[in-house]
Amino acid sequence: MSTTDPADSADVLLGPADIRELAAALGVRPTKQRGQNFVIDANTVRRIVRTAGVRPDDVVVEVGPGLGSLTLALLEAADRVTAVEIDDVLAGALPSTIAARLPQKQDRFALVHSDAMQVQELPGPAPTALVANLPYNVAVPVLLHMLDRFPSIERTLVMVQAEVADRLAAGPGNKVYGVPSVKANWYAEVKRAGAIGRNVFWPAPNVDSGLVSLVRRTEPLATSASKNEVFAVVDAAFAQRRKTLRAALAGWAGSPAAAEEALLKAGISPQARGEALTVEEFARIAENRPGAGER
Repeated sequence: MSTTDPADSADVLLGPADIRELAAALGVRPTKQRGQNFVIDANTVRRIVRTAGVRPDDVVVEVGPGLGSLTLALLEAADRVTAVEIDDVLAGALPSTIAARLPQKQDRFALVHSDAMQVQELPGPAPTALVANLPYNVAVPVLLHMLDRFPSIERTLVMVQAEVADRLAAGPGNKVYGVPSVKANWYAEVKRAGAIGRNVFWPAPNVDSGLVSLVRRTEPLATSASKNEVFAVVDAAFAQRRKTLRAALAGWAGSPAAAEEALLKAGISPQARGEALTVEEFARIAENRPGAGER
């Protein structure tokens, strides 16, 4: 079966009137509690799919599909789409929207009615890409959970609050570099992939949004420390980010002296601060935790 041609694409995708009509029919009012802001601009969803580099053989997982704006554009471009939706009403309505607007692809669509943070498996083939307009209030934990749980995800493009996008993509020495930056970098190469204005959403948020691209490392980070051991160092280092690592890691190591010993063994100055370290350096500290050799 041939794919939808560009001339028909406008009829497939949802515009502002379609979104409001769907929402009214369902009695849906976007809630701040779930960080719901629906994309109402077809050009924006096309841009997201294009920037994500979605291929005809991709199996895409989408978190928080809402009324289906991005879902339809993803289905046009990918082999399969699995959408994870927590909202009862939205989850119930989405399959009908797909059937009505893209009937030739409805058998390539699957819905998981669940909290993304609780998802442990997905139906069908393993996902190769994650593309999502993530709810602002849970963007980072959801992103990290999905990358951790589904190692088959090679490429990710998420739309998040601009401030969160900056944090995720920041490198060492940047003033917004912190826990999200390091943890995302454990899994992938991370970069900013564009800005999104407020007027493409309904309701319009009071903050700007940004696109973040994450390309999974082809080889896992070379370290004998586990992910949890490295993340424990990261959490401790940034819990009191103004402190030197000797002081910040005292609780983690057992004492300031023990922290200093671990840092020196890792080749890192005890006077350094967490914001100056790469994920590889945090891994070296984890490897040299007192007693680490006794595992």
